[in-house]
Amino acid sequence: MEWKASHILIKDRGQAQELLRKVKQGAPFEAVARDYSTCPSKSKGGDLGWFGEGKMVPQFEAAVKRMGVGSVSELVQTQFGFHIIKLTGKK
Repeated sequence: MEWKASHILIKDRGQAQELLRKVKQGAPFEAVARDYSTCPSKSKGGDLGWFGEGKMVPQFEAAVKRMGVGSVSELVQTQFGFHIIKLTGKK
């Protein structure tokens, strides 16, 4: 199985919760990623491209496996910070 996902990475839980609220209320995911994410993928609206099993940290991968295409995750904490994940493809 391979997945295609975008994410917003934030160090601060409070800020991450606020951004998640904005996205859930309809703010464009890509715009929020460009403006606030601390990951280099922010220049592509958070797009991480396609990846297979074992390519992402376990917490991130576990969250993606539970998601449906087009859905946005709750906060996912990893050693990098807090992720808001949008699953954009699965094959």
